[in-house]
Amino acid sequence: MVVPFIQLYQSDFITDWGHVVSVWSDAGLWELSFPRPDADLAFADIKIKDAKELPVLGENCYDMALKQELNLYFKGFNTSFSVPIDWRGYSAFRTVVLKYTANIPYGEIQSYGAVAQAVGSPNAARAVGGAMHNNRTPIIVPCHRIVGSTGSLTGFGGGLDMKKALLLLENEKYICQ
Repeated sequence: MVVPFIQLYQSDFITDWGHVVSVWSDAGLWELSFPRPDADLAFADIKIKDAKELPVLGENCYDMALKQELNLYFKGFNTSFSVPIDWRGYSAFRTVVLKYTANIPYGEIQSYGAVAQAVGSPNAARAVGGAMHNNRTPIIVPCHRIVGSTGSLTGFGGGLDMKKALLLLENEKYICQ
């Protein structure tokens, strides 16, 4: 898919879990970092080359909502994220998978195979993993809620310790295998 020129803006802020960087387009949230100990590490999560050089997003109701919602989420509240996501740049399959994943409820997990089945491609568990790997907006699109068929934790852009911490935040009864 060819994506026409899209003007992007960056914003960075601090949550209880660390520094977070968000990248915005005219259509919504384009990319989000994981919470990191400092801003440089958060910017390193962003796939946009030279993200620090992007114009800083001015006062924006969506950015303010994202900050508030992430702060609530990291305090352990069941948070529904309200910010629009810019889905441009993903293949049709990845868009379907990520939109499905965005609707997996707080505190629940599903396997890659279950997601593949749910989106009508029962033999595409590995392709679902590829979609999770390319998710630009983790936490908002909760790819951490996708686990192996046995419940095992598998690859995660934020690291397996982050995945485990997010799952435990959402459901302290969750036992990571």
